[in-house]
Amino acid sequence: MKHVETLNEGLKRAYSLTITAQDIEARVTEELKAIAPTVRMPGFRPGKVPANLVRKLHGEALAGEALQKSVQEGVDTLMRAEKLRPAMQPSVALGEGYAHGKDAEVTVELEVLPEFELPSLDNIVLERLTVPADEAAIDAQVQRLLGQMKQFEDAPAKHKAKSGDQVVIDFEGSVDGVLFDGGKGEDMAVEIGSGMLIPGFEDQLIGAKIDEERTLNVTFPEDYQAENLKGKAAQFAIKVKAVKVPAEARADDDFAKQLGLESMEQLRGILKDQAEQELNGLTRTHMKRRLLDQLAAAHDFPVPPTMVEAEYAQIWQQLEQEALREDDVEAAKAELEKDKDEYRGIAERRVRLGLLLSEIGQANGVTVAQQEMNRLIAQAAQQYRPEDRQRFVEYIQQDPLAAAQLRAPLFEDKVVDFLFDKATITDREVTREELEAAIEADDDGHVHGPGCGHDHSHDEKPKAKKAPAKKAKADEAAAEDKPAKKPAAKKAKADEAPAAEAAEKPKKAPAKKAAKKD
Repeated sequence: MKHVETLNEGLKRAYSLTITAQDIEARVTEELKAIAPTVRMPGFRPGKVPANLVRKLHGEALAGEALQKSVQEGVDTLMRAEKLRPAMQPSVALGEGYAHGKDAEVTVELEVLPEFELPSLDNIVLERLTVPADEAAIDAQVQRLLGQMKQFEDAPAKHKAKSGDQVVIDFEGSVDGVLFDGGKGEDMAVEIGSGMLIPGFEDQLIGAKIDEERTLNVTFPEDYQAENLKGKAAQFAIKVKAVKVPAEARADDDFAKQLGLESMEQLRGILKDQAEQELNGLTRTHMKRRLLDQLAAAHDFPVPPTMVEAEYAQIWQQLEQEALREDDVEAAKAELEKDKDEYRGIAERRVRLGLLLSEIGQANGVTVAQQEMNRLIAQAAQQYRPEDRQRFVEYIQQDPLAAAQLRAPLFEDKVVDFLFDKATITDREVTREELEAAIEADDDGHVHGPGCGHDHSHDEKPKAKKAPAKKAKADEAAAEDKPAKKPAAKKAKADEAPAAEAAEKPKKAPAKKAAKKD
């Protein structure tokens, strides 16, 4: 095999490989000798089939395999001979008009990783903003938990229901005097002012007393989920079964036991640990971004266009998905179009910083141990149905790119920790509000985060701009890389947002199924 360089322009390279017909034929002959003892043919003893018949039966298939193996071997030899470090998978094309018995002319095109000087690790200076998990923050968490586990007790006799009270009712709904499906129920508990039911329903329960009967007049919203009820005026005949008032919430050991804990002291300890973890995460996010800013400011080497395009495509797909969730989808998409260059700049920065972190890690012996990798695979496999998890594990083990993408976030974190250890760090105590404001200022000022399709991950996820738009934000590290293909469909996951931060739920009519009394 011989090769000739046909392009050397920036990071782009192209080569012409010539694989001789003699080399291919020699490989075919070797393969024929290897399989001859196993060929079975009527009239011949096993292993005694004449070579010309074996060639007639299997020669064409073996020739194709031999060509494929010869091309792959030729590309591998080229990479070693020219000391090439491909940025992405090389493009390999067999020349037109090739036929068995002729030399194979192969074109190899690729982009190589750039050469650049690694930064000095002695000049990194960072400020670590720390927030103590004070008792006031723990108290606020306890109060939120108390609010989420609100309890009610029977109201005094003749008490009239007011906002915040709970009314237990039987109901029967109709439109134009005709009962509708799902409009009847018993013993449904309604908290007045919760906003869980259709507009006007809860307000008309104010002043209700036990054993009272009322007719509530409401109008279903235009976006109501049931087509036959959208925008319709309805009447609900209700009977009040009970009126309850909020019970006094006490942050005591009994409350902790309702949560499955032994004491209030244990609950506060858990909440403090959670608060410290969250605050430490915010501290790390801010410090990491400042570290990446310093690295980005000191390096401006060229990056492979194909890597930038791959990163940009991933960003753009994410932004388009977010735009589809906006109230005005077309306006959101128009905002995206105006800022394409900005997002392309994000992609280029990600790739550059990703390459830089990768080189720093490799040069300083930062690795992800096999035990750590096994743990990553096991954790990722939990996203799949039990019957699909082994297929996912095998997929990761067999696909180097998928394994690299899974390894990337941990590798990046280990490189960042290595750089933190090398940096000169000063501590400054701030409030949570000041720390969040510092992170917000980072978001509004510039783009953060490394990443590419190589062996490292992203730092930020650009957010789709709203209409009217405000400046796009860049979130903290979130490694979004996923394998290009999945061995099986993922099992759907429920939302995991904390109750205090859950999105507003859609309004609903009284449920058909009766709710239990408290």
